[in-house]
Amino acid sequence: MLTILGFAMIATFLVLIMMKKMSPIAALVLIPALFCVFVGKGAKLGDYVLDGVTDLAPTAAMLMFAIVYFGVMIDVGLFDPIVRGILKFCKADPMRIVVGTALLAAIVSLDGDGSTTFMITVSAMYPLYKRLKMSLVVMTGVAAMANGVMNTLPWGGPTARAATALKLDASDIFVPMIPALLVGLAFVFVLSYVLGVRERRRLGVLTLDEVLEEEKETETVLVGSGGSGDGKVSMRKGGTGGTGSGADAPEDTAGSGSGASAADDDGFQGLDPNRPTLRPKLYWFNALLTVGLLTAMIMEWLPIPVLFLIGAALVLSVNFPHIPDQKARLAAHADNVLNVSGMVFAAAVFTGVLQGTGMVDHMAKWMVDVIPGSMGPHMALVTGLLSLPLTYFMSNDGFYFGVLPVLAEAGAAHGVTPLEMARASLVGQPLHMSSPLVPAVYVLVGMAKVEFGDHTRFVVKWAALTCLVILGAGMLFGII
Repeated sequence: MLTILGFAMIATFLVLIMMKKMSPIAALVLIPALFCVFVGKGAKLGDYVLDGVTDLAPTAAMLMFAIVYFGVMIDVGLFDPIVRGILKFCKADPMRIVVGTALLAAIVSLDGDGSTTFMITVSAMYPLYKRLKMSLVVMTGVAAMANGVMNTLPWGGPTARAATALKLDASDIFVPMIPALLVGLAFVFVLSYVLGVRERRRLGVLTLDEVLEEEKETETVLVGSGGSGDGKVSMRKGGTGGTGSGADAPEDTAGSGSGASAADDDGFQGLDPNRPTLRPKLYWFNALLTVGLLTAMIMEWLPIPVLFLIGAALVLSVNFPHIPDQKARLAAHADNVLNVSGMVFAAAVFTGVLQGTGMVDHMAKWMVDVIPGSMGPHMALVTGLLSLPLTYFMSNDGFYFGVLPVLAEAGAAHGVTPLEMARASLVGQPLHMSSPLVPAVYVLVGMAKVEFGDHTRFVVKWAALTCLVILGAGMLFGII
């Protein structure tokens, strides 16, 4: 019964958010609360929720201060050189823009943190997608898949969990998997190319010689403007007050003379080369601080929430020594902080009920029990296939510490080594990164202003295909 209710709860959640019948926050809270009552454990709902909140509180704290830290770093211009390089490569070509999104996400993913990757990628690429009217779900989907492949780095989490659960060395798991993971990453780039070509056919190509494209939302696109001839793409709000009657502007901005507060682009002025928040004299301080922060994360010198808390306080104090300026920066990023942290605590209800009622354990046991005995010698393949749905519907901790040891034990009885099982368990990560139980995905869709249901409908099929490519490459190379 718990197995059926567990799958029913997950299915209900996914259907409602994909059909846009409920917001993700409401669905994450109300659906598990309702199913907790169905299970007959409504009286323990408070305990389950508090357990879930306790487990996810450090993640929420990390995301809150990480958003402030990287938001301020974007404000002060730390990532402008990277953005200019990507934009120079893109040349206002939708195909290049999508490939550039995958490239940027893959590079930034080297830090091992999905939230960081999504904040930097979306902040850099969102204005370009928005101004060229490209599909934003393409951006979120490509970024999530690129990050999912790179999430298998030893310091990214899943590899370390698999190594801990099966008492193996993380390098023994990861290093042999590199060829298969490179094939998976190459597939993401090929897919990005295909999706980009599709966007190019839909929208056409803007050349760097085009100066302005006036948009209906009182915005302009400045491409290679100013006669500099340097091939840079700069984005700026159209702010010529009093132009037109407002008939072409969205309702919420039609009456504002400057158009500077259009809701779709709040907080995404990071590509303006003349913004007042730039701190060019502090560039190297900010760069060294960020390198030091990422190094401390990888080396695990302090817990990640503590590192970002200290980093956020330091970067605010140094770059904006005046308190009104600090308050302005915090206010500028408050929307993202509230949305993401609220989503994490709502997810705590979902995970708390799943784990507290025992539904997740019964679901995992059922999936293991239905594996035919004849599949024993092929348990690595089975584990790779199971990692897709299980890491999507469960947390990484639940899968790697709860399910993988059981699968490994079953495989060992048929001569399948724990190393093969551990490597196979990494296959599902490109899909896992878009799971509703992964806090970082809410950073991605929140900053990109994409509905979670739209992102899910778009990315699931492509992410699952990426996982299967990695699994196939692993088997072809004899790794799995």
